[in-house]
Amino acid sequence: MAISGAAAKLKRLRQRFGISAPRVAVRTHVPWYWRASATVVILSVSLALAAWIYDAGRRFAGFDSNESAREIQLLRNYVMELDAELTKLRGVAGSGESRLQIEQAALRQLSSQVKSLELENAALKQDLAFFEGLMPSVDLGGEPGLRISDLRVDSVGKPGEFRYRMLVINSGGRLAKEVRGSLVLVLEVRQGGKDVMITIPSENDPSSQRFRFEIKHFFRLEGSFSVPEGGIVKRVEARLMQDGAVRARQSIAF
Repeated sequence: MAISGAAAKLKRLRQRFGISAPRVAVRTHVPWYWRASATVVILSVSLALAAWIYDAGRRFAGFDSNESAREIQLLRNYVMELDAELTKLRGVAGSGESRLQIEQAALRQLSSQVKSLELENAALKQDLAFFEGLMPSVDLGGEPGLRISDLRVDSVGKPGEFRYRMLVINSGGRLAKEVRGSLVLVLEVRQGGKDVMITIPSENDPSSQRFRFEIKHFFRLEGSFSVPEGGIVKRVEARLMQDGAVRARQSIAF
């Protein structure tokens, strides 16, 4: 029995201090605030190291923040210069366009003046021809009598409708007497494939009174006439009649 009790004690000692005994760790006691400070220091160092590695990587790859800022500032300055140049060019273009508009307006004005001068020149030529027509007279050795000057016959736009104008001159000089007469128009008209002669006014025309005239020195005759539908006027002859005799004539062909 004594041996059994000693064996049991020995067995318990082996289990407590032997190979199969539980392991015991011996640790130094550190206060919590020291552990927290160490943790903060390690994190700070890690963040600083990470930032340094990040900046080094950006510089190595060409993405330096300072260099990028300088590049951005240079680009902004260049854009400002381009804006200033664009504004200047727009001003030059605007002034050029204004000058062009002024030149175009002046050109239009000159064209209008040229047309006006051309019309005035044509009117002066007509007046000159008129006064030249008055020159031949008895005082200058010319033959006295009636003359026709500047005969014109124009279509008025409607088919078969025409208008005539002429200047009748009495070249009797200062001693010219008043002359009474009438106008007769002889028309050569192509109608129905053949030429026919039409006299205006006809013998029984009730409006023949409008073809009468009285003249002492000069007189402008004008009026209108019509031809049958489909008729084509080829020639018009104006005759000044006095006492049944032809005193003057002038013709115009189409």
